[in-house]
Amino acid sequence: MQSIESNALEPTRSELAELSLAQRLIRLAPVYGLVILTMFLLVLFSILLPNTFPTLLNLRAILSDKSIIALLSLAAMVPMAAGRIDLTVGYGIVLWHILAISLQTMFGIPWPLAVMIVILLGAAVGFLNGLLVEVAKIDSFIATLGTGTILYALALWHTGGRQVVGVLPKGFYDINGIFVFGLPITAFYIFAIAIAMWLVLEYTPIGRFLYAIGANARAAELNGIPTRKFVVGAFVTSGLMTALAGVLLASKLRIGQASVGLEFLLPALVGAFLGSTTIKPGRVNVWGTMIGVAILAIGISGIQQFGGSFWVEPMFNGVTLLVAIGIAGYAQRRKGAAKK
Repeated sequence: MQSIESNALEPTRSELAELSLAQRLIRLAPVYGLVILTMFLLVLFSILLPNTFPTLLNLRAILSDKSIIALLSLAAMVPMAAGRIDLTVGYGIVLWHILAISLQTMFGIPWPLAVMIVILLGAAVGFLNGLLVEVAKIDSFIATLGTGTILYALALWHTGGRQVVGVLPKGFYDINGIFVFGLPITAFYIFAIAIAMWLVLEYTPIGRFLYAIGANARAAELNGIPTRKFVVGAFVTSGLMTALAGVLLASKLRIGQASVGLEFLLPALVGAFLGSTTIKPGRVNVWGTMIGVAILAIGISGIQQFGGSFWVEPMFNGVTLLVAIGIAGYAQRRKGAAKK
């Protein structure tokens, strides 16, 4: 079973050539509507909060806080391109950030080796998810919910409900803690990963095969695409990126605890779902996902600076997710009607 369908709705050049200027703007509005809304919020909050919002300090805070969510959104986006969903992006980060610290403090493993172990374990969990979905034929939502819950349980068992603390090497702190050109280094990580993913998904056979599987797995298989291999690979990639996010979180927090991590699940999925409503509507894409994360970051930051309560962020994320799914569903129905 497929959890998500992938159908692009961006207008073609030939289609735009037949339209007048006004018609082109109307046709392009749904494609870049979220981009326009993001810019509108950016300008609005800059005008209303001139002393706090349009500042370098606020930019640093947004980039530092949302870089991990952006990485998790990109991780979730890869299986979505193949028509699957991976919930372990929210559960896995709980165990991985704890393990990145405990391997160093409890077992004395050097930090580069500890990071490598965590990343390999993340890839292994992704491989297991791929087998459950493609070999055992379990719906990806159910399969990843099950493995994610197991990972969370392992985190609770390992910590016993207590914090994992200890003195860590400076090199491990620097993974997340240094600045480049006045901005957090994590922002440059995300930008580099986003460019690499964009190139792979848009300009290589791997990306075309993943999107073909997401649009119609049976048709892709009949056309000779090894769907099982690519879907499993998508889950492995997602697991690897989730583990990397766990390492960055561990370097940022400098402590490990099982109560931290689950709050990233909803924003990560919201960012990925929002990404399917812009740039290439009806199909998850890298820059759409980045815009989705950006609008969450800008909206929440602005609302909080206005004095919004602690419940504003989950409320904003939940409402935005419902809106994103609604828009994506409408886009897919529109695509189906156009085909008919």
